[in-house]
Amino acid sequence: MDIVVKEDLKAYIDPLTPDEYAALERSILAEGCRDALVIWGDLLIDGHNRYSICQKHGLPFSTVQARQFQTLEDVHLWMIDQHLGRRSISDFQRGVLALRKRDILETRLKTEQARQQTPQTTGTPAGPASDPPPDMDGDGSSTAHEANADTAPAAGRADTRLLSSREALAKAARISSTQVRMIETIQNQAAPEVVAAVKAGDIKLSTAAMIASLPAEEQVQAAHGGAKELRQAAKRVREAKRKPKPDATAPSADEAEPTSSEHSVESLLARVHELETENASLRARLTQLQTDLVD
Repeated sequence: MDIVVKEDLKAYIDPLTPDEYAALERSILAEGCRDALVIWGDLLIDGHNRYSICQKHGLPFSTVQARQFQTLEDVHLWMIDQHLGRRSISDFQRGVLALRKRDILETRLKTEQARQQTPQTTGTPAGPASDPPPDMDGDGSSTAHEANADTAPAAGRADTRLLSSREALAKAARISSTQVRMIETIQNQAAPEVVAAVKAGDIKLSTAAMIASLPAEEQVQAAHGGAKELRQAAKRVREAKRKPKPDATAPSADEAEPTSSEHSVESLLARVHELETENASLRARLTQLQTDLVD
């Protein structure tokens, strides 16, 4: 049976780094391809790197058939769960996968609700619209071993459970709810160059989330400056957020309170006026006394 490789399915999960791919290749060359490739009909859904290495070096491999899927959407959910169960992926990748799973389940639930609200017509119900059933061998069987529940957990269309809160997403991804919030910000606002820096491990999630609040041009400019410039940009954003905002009710410059120096001058002038008034009063009294003495 010829195995079909879909590039969009292969790229659905972030690829291995060159170092990771080289390590996998060395392992397969030394020990052979120990883990079976998972296929759905003739479509490869897990083991793309192993398949590529085996094809390159002419090495044998085994396959296992996953029969429980009805749509490509089911395959996507299964792929996400498989990778969330691995320890080698980064926190950013975990968050992205959990958010992707939430979007699939939300879309699925809305579709199911719309279907239930639509009056059913008579006749045979239509099958899945997105994907035909997987092709088997000519006799209706597959030459590969059938996947069991442990190897390929079911992801039926009836599963419409939602990861409706950040806490639920965090639990599914095994990260914190704060990290989920930062990953959402990065996905929605960060420039591709900043996202690439996060994926490469050049900057932290918190740094990328801070930078994502900048205009796109500033993000790209910082990214071109490398990891150090990205961290400096995040620092500037952080410091700007700490500065108190000007009070809208504060008086304008013309209405502003006098400075301390202005207070000192005014108080001295007032004191001089008081002394002059007192001096004039004393002079008038002295004049009156002198007049009284003459009389």
